[in-house]
Amino acid sequence: MIPDGTVLHRIRLLRDIVGFKAGSLGGWIEKEDNLSHEGNCWVSESAEVRGSAEVSGSARVFEAAEVRGSAMVSGSAVVSGSAEVSGSAEVSGSARVYEEAEVSGSARVFGSAEVSGSAVVSGSARVSGEARVSGWAQVFGRSRVSGDANVHGGARVFDEALLLGLALGLADEDEQEAEKND
Repeated sequence: MIPDGTVLHRIRLLRDIVGFKAGSLGGWIEKEDNLSHEGNCWVSESAEVRGSAEVSGSARVFEAAEVRGSAMVSGSAVVSGSAEVSGSAEVSGSARVYEEAEVSGSARVFGSAEVSGSAVVSGSARVSGEARVSGWAQVFGRSRVSGDANVHGGARVFDEALLLGLALGLADEDEQEAEKND
């Protein structure tokens, strides 16, 4: 496959790993170094890993997700849906990035944190613990979201903000539309 002029190669599993049998077709990688030979990591379905990005440990990238640049997905992290992890971003631990979420720049999502919906985590932001970022929320700059914090809706966390165990977000679409028109 040659999207955007980059040659990607379909992979085939060489040995059994949890949930997959040897011989199974996987997703797409640009080069062998994109997928570690250690552990039980796997790229499946139409997922893509390109550039100097790496998937390692027991991490999984599947569905139509993309990992590119020098991004790292490790531990037992999962990137799925049409999510994107790019730049030098890291997703690790048992973190999940899914649906249409984006993690970019030098951002880190780790622990049991989740980023979902159309949410964006960028810059050098950190999302950790059991924190959730969802909807079309944005976490950027040098901000930190941790503990059991829940950032959702159209909330924006930026600069050097630190959120621990808080719920943020707008109540509904009507309220958000009213704010846009003000």
